[in-house]
Amino acid sequence: MAKCPTISLNNGIEMPTIGLGTYNSPVGEVVQAVKDAIDAGYRHFDCAYIYENEDEVGKAINAKINEGIVKREDLFITSKLWNTFHDPKEVRGACENSLKKLNLDYLDLYLIHWPMGYAKSDESLKLDEAGKHLLTNFDLLDTYRAMEELVDAGLTKSIGVSNFNIKQINYITENARIQPVTNQIECHPYLLNTKLREHCKSKNIIVTAYSPLGSPGRSSIQYYSTPEDRTILSEPKLKAIAEKHNKSPAQILIRFQIQLGNVVIPKSVTKKRIINNIDVFDFQLTDEDMNDLQSFGYVQRAWNFEIDKAHPEYPFHED
Repeated sequence: MAKCPTISLNNGIEMPTIGLGTYNSPVGEVVQAVKDAIDAGYRHFDCAYIYENEDEVGKAINAKINEGIVKREDLFITSKLWNTFHDPKEVRGACENSLKKLNLDYLDLYLIHWPMGYAKSDESLKLDEAGKHLLTNFDLLDTYRAMEELVDAGLTKSIGVSNFNIKQINYITENARIQPVTNQIECHPYLLNTKLREHCKSKNIIVTAYSPLGSPGRSSIQYYSTPEDRTILSEPKLKAIAEKHNKSPAQILIRFQIQLGNVVIPKSVTKKRIINNIDVFDFQLTDEDMNDLQSFGYVQRAWNFEIDKAHPEYPFHED
């Protein structure tokens, strides 16, 4: 079993540097994946309402707690406020709904999933006749202040944001009573997000990197990929670094994030990959390796949400 180090958040809470991502993990496979991850040494699990599998994550967590393998306080559980619940009056209910599905009394971290608000609907991803999301625009600060009340109520220990740009980060940090502890963003050698990462660091906000492998499986999801997209895992420089360290390309990409100072949340439901993804603490990438991984000279955002470009809070018009 791997021993995963932690990183100190700006509120003094320790967050494991590697977590198991659960996005797009197939229903019916998540329970066993989370159990395997706990056995492998994972103590951090990244969840969200929109992933529609929090109930399975909760079953696995509670099974391992009941077996005496872990205690609740050993675990770091994240969930996220979906875009249809940006109305401040909806925030607490959304959090409580995730807690109910997870069968937990509190979260360790709750994030605003995206800065774009959607109209409330029975369908979390309901599209209009033009194939666009039904948009609303609540003030992000009002939504965030409702998140602060969750900390006051003991429903979550920490709060943060996800997919926020520099301008949006500043708007929150300059007005917040409780500072965000993390900004969860896409980060990999095709999307280094250097300016945003450096800005978060200047604000004492940890970056949590999602899609650290470039999300090679997204090709099966409508409107997120094109036939021209490249695959990081096929890069010759990456393969050479992996061979040098006797590690897999995926392990190199995960280690890359850790040495950038980020928390990283690779996703898998395959036991072997789950084990391998946390087995990255017995080697060190050299400065040359790090430079090579930042020198591909190619930019590709896996998750661009371009259908929401009309939203005033669409984050990718700027850093």
